[in-house]
Amino acid sequence: QVQLVESGGGLVQAGDSLRLACAASGRTVGTSHMAWFRQTPGKVREFVALISQSGSTTYSADSEKGRFTVSRDNAKNTVYLQMNSLKPADTAVYYCALSIYYASTSRGDYRYWGQGTQVTVSS
Repeated sequence: QVQLVESGGGLVQAGDSLRLACAASGRTVGTSHMAWFRQTPGKVREFVALISQSGSTTYSADSEKGRFTVSRDNAKNTVYLQMNSLKPADTAVYYCALSIYYASTSRGDYRYWGQGTQVTVSS
């Protein structure tokens, strides 16, 4: 019933910006906890950013907090991840996730996941 559809990924150069979008159906994002994770080959899926039901935000590190911004548009039922000043280290598959109960940075607390979208940052 719940579906998350991501868009906005692509191939960019270092220093460029991207805005990822996660369009939800079957669940209202304004009453959910929404998070972004990313994963590179051979590494565990890691937390990037969170926006809770109340609208509070959490980021994985100070560097990402300064460059990344998570937001939502309740009218469009969509969550965004704005990524500025991209670096090659940001290259990964980015996943959107939804939790009904937990404003969490842990993968296991999320029931619903998007398909993932590739972000590649060249030097």
